[in-house]
Amino acid sequence: MNFDFEFENKTTENKKEAKTVTEISNEIKRFVEGNFNQILVKGEIFGSKRADSGHWYLSLKDENAVLSAVCWRGVASNLKVKIEDGLEVIAKGKITTFAGKSSYQLVIESLELEGEGALLKLLEERKQKFIKEGLFDASHKRPIPFLPSTIGVVSSASGAVIRDIIHRIRDRFPSHVLLWPTPVQGEGAAEKIAEAIKGFNLLDNSNIKRPDVIIVARGGGSLEDLWPFNEEVVIRAVYDSKIPIISAVGHETDTMLIDYVADKRAPTPTGAAEFAVPVKDDLLSTINIIDNRMRNSIRRYLSEYKNKIEGLSRGIPNLGQLLNESAQKLDDRIERLQVAMKNFIKQKYNTLSLSEIKPLYINIIIERYKERLDSLLYRLEGVSVESVLKRGFAWVKGTNNNTIYNISDAKQEKNLVIQFKDGIVEAIPVTKNNTTPKESLKPKKQNNKDKMQETLFDF
Repeated sequence: MNFDFEFENKTTENKKEAKTVTEISNEIKRFVEGNFNQILVKGEIFGSKRADSGHWYLSLKDENAVLSAVCWRGVASNLKVKIEDGLEVIAKGKITTFAGKSSYQLVIESLELEGEGALLKLLEERKQKFIKEGLFDASHKRPIPFLPSTIGVVSSASGAVIRDIIHRIRDRFPSHVLLWPTPVQGEGAAEKIAEAIKGFNLLDNSNIKRPDVIIVARGGGSLEDLWPFNEEVVIRAVYDSKIPIISAVGHETDTMLIDYVADKRAPTPTGAAEFAVPVKDDLLSTINIIDNRMRNSIRRYLSEYKNKIEGLSRGIPNLGQLLNESAQKLDDRIERLQVAMKNFIKQKYNTLSLSEIKPLYINIIIERYKERLDSLLYRLEGVSVESVLKRGFAWVKGTNNNTIYNISDAKQEKNLVIQFKDGIVEAIPVTKNNTTPKESLKPKKQNNKDKMQETLFDF
């Protein structure tokens, strides 16, 4: 890049008009932006800060210099790499000036990590973050179903990985395989993988059967190629999955963050298929062995039981002998029963012969019960109301025909009714302060004995 400046002599320079600061700043801006329009800058991020507007302000540095940079909000939301201090990156953009401070800065248009060392550093930082959150805890991991009827696979539809998985499953134990095709590298791959895992979990068995286990698989590649399986969106989708997940990313030596959060880690996609289903022939062989052992056990048990029964049968007496003894006992019982019947009939005959004394016995019983009944009638008559009144007592009742037992109850009544043996008297209670009764006692005769009996019955 050549920079040509023309210098005029002092006489000519003095004759030209002076430029304003703005004019000089604009000329510098046009010169810088015209010569540094699309450049790549390698450096380490430091001093990064996100403004409330969403823009990022940061600096790139190396051993000898510092370059200010800015990343506008719209660009920052689509970056492949999250802006963090300490990352070695390659930034693409243009240099522009800021006239307000007489400075220049890099306007970032894209950002990529520089070298595998930076990726490993970022990987370790994310790993420690997820460990602190408990995403890798063994207590959260679910067991893999022994014999799943449906196996979900999240992988590329065109790669060799899905063919290897299907082929291995068919060889071991043919099962239904449900593929959710997704990109497994490049921009947006992490989001697609996370959406596939969530999609499998949302199936409700109405139209498509929900998988019993999910295999997330990808073939080998560089750390950059396998990076989507280290993204936070994928890690959290695996952690939140209600379906057990087997991770099979890369080769056996490759370890991604998804391997730590998955319920089972397989070294290869083929190994994931082996973890998902058992070998059918092995199961049949095991079943045959168990079946033979069961049959042999049954035969041995029946043989032992037969020998035991035969041993017990030797202690059982002859059936004919048992019948003869029982018949003899039965004859003896019949003979004894006949004798007992004869004695019973004879006793009854003797009892009937004494029938002439029965009327006397019955009369004695009737007299005894009559005496008891008379005694009870006498006692009942002694406690009746009429008998009590005849002995000189009176029955004091209130207005509501309730019995008055004391003076305090009598004072609360307006009128009193006094029942004697030969009639009823109405009275008014008189207190000490009021000695003049409002109404004189009016004896009321009641000759109707039935009326008295009715009144006493109501009480």
